[in-house]
Amino acid sequence: MVRYSGYPVLMAMVLAVPAGAEEDLGAMWGTAAEEAKYYPIVEVAIPPGVPMRPGSFEVLPDGRLAVGTRRGDIYFVKGAFESPPVPEFHLFASGQDEIFGMSWKDGAMTATTWGEVTRIADTDGDGVADRYEALTSNWGYAEGHEFAFGSKHDAEGNIWVALGLSGSYESHNLFRGWAVKVTPQGKMIPVCSGLRSPGGVAANAEGAMFVIESQGPWNGCCSLKHLKPGGFLGHPASYNWYPYAEGMKAPAREPASDSRMGIEKKRVPELVPPAVKFPYIKMGRSISGFRLNQTGGKFGPFENQFFLGDYSLSVVMRASTELVNGVWQGACYPFREGLATGIMNVEFSPRGQLMTGGFTTNSQWPVRGTTPFALQRIDWTGEVPFEIREIRIRKDGFRLEFTKPVDAAVAAKVGVYGITTYTHVYDAGYGSPEVDQTTPKVLKAEPAADGMSVVVQLDRVVEDHIHDFDLSGMVGADGRRLLHHKAYYTVNEVPRE
Repeated sequence: MVRYSGYPVLMAMVLAVPAGAEEDLGAMWGTAAEEAKYYPIVEVAIPPGVPMRPGSFEVLPDGRLAVGTRRGDIYFVKGAFESPPVPEFHLFASGQDEIFGMSWKDGAMTATTWGEVTRIADTDGDGVADRYEALTSNWGYAEGHEFAFGSKHDAEGNIWVALGLSGSYESHNLFRGWAVKVTPQGKMIPVCSGLRSPGGVAANAEGAMFVIESQGPWNGCCSLKHLKPGGFLGHPASYNWYPYAEGMKAPAREPASDSRMGIEKKRVPELVPPAVKFPYIKMGRSISGFRLNQTGGKFGPFENQFFLGDYSLSVVMRASTELVNGVWQGACYPFREGLATGIMNVEFSPRGQLMTGGFTTNSQWPVRGTTPFALQRIDWTGEVPFEIREIRIRKDGFRLEFTKPVDAAVAAKVGVYGITTYTHVYDAGYGSPEVDQTTPKVLKAEPAADGMSVVVQLDRVVEDHIHDFDLSGMVGADGRRLLHHKAYYTVNEVPRE
């Protein structure tokens, strides 16, 4: 125990990731060693005896990292963003339960926990919280699957909260399976129904709010869903709480089981299709907290994209979104494997680093990373990897953007683009296989003059299908292969123009 600024803190020893350790954690895409050349993993050591189990992050105005934990503590960490990190841990608050969302505003921390949204402040300036103000606890909770995940403050100062169902299948307690928002005055406003087991809430670059959803009943795979006010997001167990949602009316129909999302969204107009689907195991098994990259290029060439953790597979992925015919959709991409534990949340630092953290539960859910709990940071070396930066849809195909110029002669060959499509059964059963496979024909590939993008024309673009891209044959202008050659675009709508 030492002292910092007059308050007790805990010092942690610097711990580097041993050579080869990332590979030993188990391969996901088999690219960990190559990824480390561009985005190395830096360990932020946790002192012995500190039961960290990170569940949420926030960056304080003074540059310290705040970590909210599963057991309900909030630590302030100085030095987490230094290179190398020399972290000092200070216990700011305790007594909460499963802090899976934090946001600092107006001199106080707003924490989203299992049972409430709480504003936590240090009013006497001694570095320890002494005021806990429950903004709202206007939802039910009684069961271990009933998690609550909170956003940062939106432009109006609201916190958006996604509430998990009871045992994944049913909604036994008030507003379980709903998304709500909590005003600065503490009023809780129901937003939309139909969630199952959410794992994070955040806004995209345009300010639209999204939630991550886990695979399970009525969810063929994990997905990123738009929290559309008044919408229904797919799981009908939460229909029973519409009488308690002022000004909202339940959809006239429930979705039919053993169907398809594309069919049911026509039968149930309120149904909001997932914006981005993550093919199961290939791209996530239990996706968790996510953040928008707005670092101004400090984290490389992926500005305004989401970075998402996965609890079971101990990886970080990317996702991009676009609005097509008034409906959100987009693509997901591999990014970084080899993290030490189950990732519960991520956060960008002011220096453009990506903080990751989480834990394992030993018995409840399998996790690829074996460390019981960890704080790790992903840094960018400044060297740009050759990647598929973003895929955007066109009425007759797609525009593929790259981080570095492609070889124009190779990129013009239609055989370079391996594209298959599939969807999932929309069903009350748990998860779904990939079904209704098609193989569109690539008619033409036109690289841009600068080599940074290619327009790919297809004989058909299939609605309600994931378009699975394999670009293993693509070559850069410098002769290099793509770091990750896979990407997956979810087509909800085909542009009219």
